Amino acid sequence: MGVQGLTTYVEGNSHFFHDVKLRDSRLVIDGCSLYFRLYFTHGLDQQHGGDYDAFACLLIQFLCALAACDIQPYVVLDGGMDPSDKKFATLRQRLQSKIREADSISHGRSGSVLPILTRDVFIHVLIQRGVPLVQCPAEADWEIASLAHQWKCPVLTNDSDFYIFDLPGGYLPFRFFQWTNLNGKASHRYISARCYTTNNLCRWFGGMNRELLPLCAVLTGNDYGSPKDAETLLALIDVSNLGRGGGRGKNRAPASRIEGLLLWLSSFSSSGEALAEVSRLMGENDGRGKKGAKGGLSSQLWAGMQEYHITPQSSLAHWFSGGKAAPGGQSYLLAQLPEWLSQAAAQGSLAPLVLDAVVMQRVLLIPQVENSKLPSSHCSARAIRQAIYGILLQRGQDKVTQGRGGNTQLPKGSGVKSQGKRGGRGQAGRGQGPGGANVEFSSEQVAGATAVQSQGCSAPMCVEEFDRLDLNLKKNQVQANLKSHLCLDILSQAPVAVRLGTLLEVLGVKESALLPVPPHLKLAVAVTGFWLKEAVPTPSQHQLQALVLGMVYGELSWINQTGSNHYQDAVPQMNWPAERQVLTGMQRQCVRAGERRGLDIGVAHSFSQWQACLWSALSLNQLMLLPLPVPYLPRLFSGTLVHGLLKYLKGGRAAESLLAGGSFSGHLYFTLLQAVRNCSYKAHPSSAAPGGRGRGRGRGRRGKGRGRRGGGRGTEEINNRFALLLSEEDWDDDD
Repeated sequence: MGVQGLTTYVEGNSHFFHDVKLRDSRLVIDGCSLYFRLYFTHGLDQQHGGDYDAFACLLIQFLCALAACDIQPYVVLDGGMDPSDKKFATLRQRLQSKIREADSISHGRSGSVLPILTRDVFIHVLIQRGVPLVQCPAEADWEIASLAHQWKCPVLTNDSDFYIFDLPGGYLPFRFFQWTNLNGKASHRYISARCYTTNNLCRWFGGMNRELLPLCAVLTGNDYGSPKDAETLLALIDVSNLGRGGGRGKNRAPASRIEGLLLWLSSFSSSGEALAEVSRLMGENDGRGKKGAKGGLSSQLWAGMQEYHITPQSSLAHWFSGGKAAPGGQSYLLAQLPEWLSQAAAQGSLAPLVLDAVVMQRVLLIPQVENSKLPSSHCSARAIRQAIYGILLQRGQDKVTQGRGGNTQLPKGSGVKSQGKRGGRGQAGRGQGPGGANVEFSSEQVAGATAVQSQGCSAPMCVEEFDRLDLNLKKNQVQANLKSHLCLDILSQAPVAVRLGTLLEVLGVKESALLPVPPHLKLAVAVTGFWLKEAVPTPSQHQLQALVLGMVYGELSWINQTGSNHYQDAVPQMNWPAERQVLTGMQRQCVRAGERRGLDIGVAHSFSQWQACLWSALSLNQLMLLPLPVPYLPRLFSGTLVHGLLKYLKGGRAAESLLAGGSFSGHLYFTLLQAVRNCSYKAHPSSAAPGGRGRGRGRGRRGKGRGRRGGGRGTEEINNRFALLLSEEDWDDDD
């Protein structure tokens, strides 16, 4: 949320703030504001797909600064879209704006587009460092305000709505939060900040009643918009000429529209009195003040003001004190989902894409810096998202289709949206959580229940996807893939082998192809194999090599920084002087700040497709309860590094020249490279799924002597010792 023009007005008046020295305190943090602020104010890369390693380092520095001052952070994140749809028009406008900005960045012009995996990196780092975290069902502003109000502690955010919420501990804008410059003695460090309270503002306006501030926000306009007659009212009030303020003003013309409106509101003793005046000015007949005429402006204003009403008890306080129940907040919809799903969502272990698909049957796909003349990078990962939608939307299908020939109508309240008609939301029934009835999976169910379940509805189940088409935002009806034998009602009881098999089937990968790969890199390798098959245009040899080199660099950096080595069994005696030379050599290839013009937009588009595939696959892996470990994203991809490595390779130099002398890095590189190739052999099985377009088949690019598939003789040796060294001469050389 945000109130138009309010930040500029308030931050331009220093008397609304007081200085604080923050230490030894709770601090409620708006998580989305934090990762946007950190990324955009520190010059991190946007053109090349993001530097997630640099962002993770910056976030860790921020958390260390808080710890040095004994400040305990509690991070609250937005979840899915607001089920009321009040904000949807604003979300669409922002998405359209980001599409334009991404195109501007791709041509070397200005813009701000957050790299697609930033949020995932943010959550991963917080969980790794044990920072208390919660993801709300929808927008988090109200929950943040309610928690801070109960705890009487400050809120750290960049959201102008917090100039309206009445918070005893105050609001700390990021702009004035000097975390990079700690003060005080070692045992009493503190962060200098400026704190806003509604008391300060209301005192300036002659002791104005604080309950009038929400009326100012609604009249001015926030992310939910403003009532259509608000402009008519403001014209009648003529705020530009209000200098008296009922004796509470400063006897001068207001400096802004907001100040004029505050002067006018300060002439009333209560919101009821102000709304009664609105009714009179607008000619509403009954003049009942607070509620006004049915559908009248005063009634609409009063309804909008309730968004800022804080309840005495916060559900988040119970969550952060160790409560097991997932906070429901203002959304009753997630309360109807299986308990394990609600828990995963609250812990930040379920992406907003999944929440939006199951609650709203609608998702917004994040724009990336890519070639806007080509199809969106998200097209390459459509099969993965179709699988997600199928698992989420076919709840109860097992009950419908058990008879294999009986009535195939959907059960009432299934919450499934058929194409062309918007169904109900949140009526999807309740699944058994962990510890419930034991669900057995027969071999017949595991192998072939897809044909039965796909017969369960007469109309296709679809999710609305909002994605880029050229430079415009377009709505697409994307059909769910109902081939999976898993659905929400039984997913939490499914054996790991079944869930893993489903995940790998969607990615078109055999488990044997991943045997030589370290566990924490298996998902990344599988996704890279999927990308090779699905990306259009087809990724080149050099692009694949650059990606894999980037993964090797991440592993070397991690071992170098932490001293831990989970490759000890494979390489017990690592030659660290040689490996550090490899690390330094790859670091030199990073695109430097002064070299960031002249982006190769074709390369950017290809790597954006890889990130889109990984982004969707992470969501599927989360939904499947992590049959594969989550890769540590900051070590997986650095845009400026991968683009620089690609430039090095296209200059005619071999990948081996970067790995010279590094036995560990060389073995890891060739092992990952061959595993990716093994993962990319077979055409994607879901390309024949409903709505599939047969992408990635018959391109004639993988027929030349690709070697044996994984699982043959020597696999165990590869797995244990990274012993397979492969020639790259059998890979075609097209760029």
